[in-house]
Amino acid sequence: MKTKKTKMKRSRSNLIFDTVNMIIMLLVLVIMIYPIWFVLIASFSDPNAVSLGKVILWPEEFTLYSYINVFNADKIWTGYANTIFNTVLGTLWNLFLTIPCAYALSKKKLPGRGFIAMIFVITMYFGGGMIPTYLNIKNLHLLDNRMTLVVLGGLSVYNMIIVRTYFQSSVPQELFEAAIIDGATEFQQFFKVALPLSGPIVAVITLYYAVGRWNDYFTALLYLNDSKLMPLQMVLRDVLINNAALLNEIMMDPNASSEQITALAQQVYMAEGMKYAVIFIASLPMLVVYPFIQKYFVKGVMVGSLKG
Repeated sequence: MKTKKTKMKRSRSNLIFDTVNMIIMLLVLVIMIYPIWFVLIASFSDPNAVSLGKVILWPEEFTLYSYINVFNADKIWTGYANTIFNTVLGTLWNLFLTIPCAYALSKKKLPGRGFIAMIFVITMYFGGGMIPTYLNIKNLHLLDNRMTLVVLGGLSVYNMIIVRTYFQSSVPQELFEAAIIDGATEFQQFFKVALPLSGPIVAVITLYYAVGRWNDYFTALLYLNDSKLMPLQMVLRDVLINNAALLNEIMMDPNASSEQITALAQQVYMAEGMKYAVIFIASLPMLVVYPFIQKYFVKGVMVGSLKG
C-alpha cells in the first residue's frame, strides 16, 4: 500500500512539475517568437495601421507596398551584397585564424603555452581605445576600403578558448599519439585527425562569427563613408533613424511649406512600411541557416560539460 501511495504521490508531483514546466516553456517560446511574427505581419500591413497599434496577431489591410519599395531600392540590394561579401569572407578569415590558434594552444608541449594564453586573455579586458584604433586604421589606409570589415575583428578570444577546450576534451589524445607513431607531422595531425573530428565545434563557431558579421554596423559607422560600401545594417539604420529625424527637423522649422511637410511625411510613411520588410529580409538568412546546423550547435555548446 505504501509503495502504491508513494508511486501515486510521485506521479502527481511529476505531473504538476511537467505541467508547470510546459507552461513556462510555452511562455518563453511565445516571448521569443512573437517579435519575429510581429515584424513579419507588420511588413505586410498598412504602415498607418502599424503606427496606430492595430497590428497585433494578423496583418491589417494586407499590402505588398513595403516589399515593392524594398525591391525597387538599389541601395538596399547594394547593402545586401556588401553584407554577404563581408559575412562570407569575414567568417572564413575568422575560422582561418581561430581554429589553428586554438589547436596550437591545446598542445601541452607548446613552449610558453601559458604565457601566450595569458596574452590572449588580457586582450579580452584591455584594448587600445576607439581613437587610437581609428588612427591605426587610418595609417594602414583601411578607411573606406572594402576589406576593412573583413579584416577587422579577425579573432574572438572567447571563441578561440571554446575551440581549444573542444580539442582538449573531445578529441582523444591517443589518436594524435598513434598519428605520431605513424610518422605524421603536426600539419597532418591537424588536417587529418583534428579537423575531421571537429565538425560540431566548427559549425558552432561558424554560426557565432557569421551572426556577428551579419549584424555588425558599428564598424562600418566608424570606418566607412562611401555609401557603395555600406552593409545592409547601415542601410537599415538610415531607414529607421534618418527619415524620422528629418521629419522632426522640418516640423520644427516655422518656414517650412505645407508641400515640404507633405512630401517628407510621405517619405517617412514609405520608410515606416519598408523598415519591417528590411528587418525581415535582413534576418531571413540566419533564420534559414540555423535549422541545418542545429544538431551540431547542440553538440558544440556542450563542450566542457560532464559526461557520464
